[in-house]
Amino acid sequence: MKAKSTKTVIFTDLDGTLLDEKYDYQDIKPIIDKLLVLNASIVFCSSKTKAEIEFYRKEMRINDPFISENGSAIFIPKGYFSVNYMYTKQTSRYNIVELGIAYSMIRKKMGSLKARFAGKIIGFGDMTHEEIAKDSGLPLNLTKLARRREYSEPFRIVEGDEKEIFLLIREQRLSYTKGGRYFHLIGNSNKGKAVAILKDLYSETFSKLITFGIGNSPNDLSMLKVTDMPILMRETPKKRARCTVWKNILDQVGASKIRRTNR
Repeated sequence: MKAKSTKTVIFTDLDGTLLDEKYDYQDIKPIIDKLLVLNASIVFCSSKTKAEIEFYRKEMRINDPFISENGSAIFIPKGYFSVNYMYTKQTSRYNIVELGIAYSMIRKKMGSLKARFAGKIIGFGDMTHEEIAKDSGLPLNLTKLARRREYSEPFRIVEGDEKEIFLLIREQRLSYTKGGRYFHLIGNSNKGKAVAILKDLYSETFSKLITFGIGNSPNDLSMLKVTDMPILMRETPKKRARCTVWKNILDQVGASKIRRTNR
């Protein structure tokens, strides 16, 4: 049976929305703490790997599901939902819904792209930890987590025509999306498909569902389209702007909680 309560779920990207340009979140952390006290679920939906997302979940004490590598996989903690649902595989901690294709296949097809492309592209799999750290600005410890890829490959076009490489990607029956710093080579998955699956599970569990979506890049648009209250940060905002967005969400969640309590 559905729980007779309203559930608020915040689907959020990480880079440029929750994290600042230095990959830090301390300015947002007090707001996250208050949202968790209000029983809001915070679902990270990022181009980052499982390992990277787990790092931030542990730091912020968030135990909700998360979506990795631009919608390629949904990680649901075991026992989180009381309803039955389909999943692809299990680990000791998660039921995993896989929507993307294996990283080994992504890298194989990327090799074909390089051979046919008149220009030059370079992916994370072609770079050392140190090279990625220098190129992305990631701290070295997070760079190592960023290379633990399972479903997608961040890449840059070093030289050549973007239209040509994107045409070749489609010929390989792959997709691409653009994040804040890199293009991402992926299967036929996206954030919107993954968020829609999680929304359905929350809807089956709770009598009413309210969803927020926060993003700042083209790869976030599919996620924003399937949330009730989408918020697009058009560029990496300054500290005050990011805090304002999160503070407004906190105010809305708190006000909604008060209204339900007074009924």
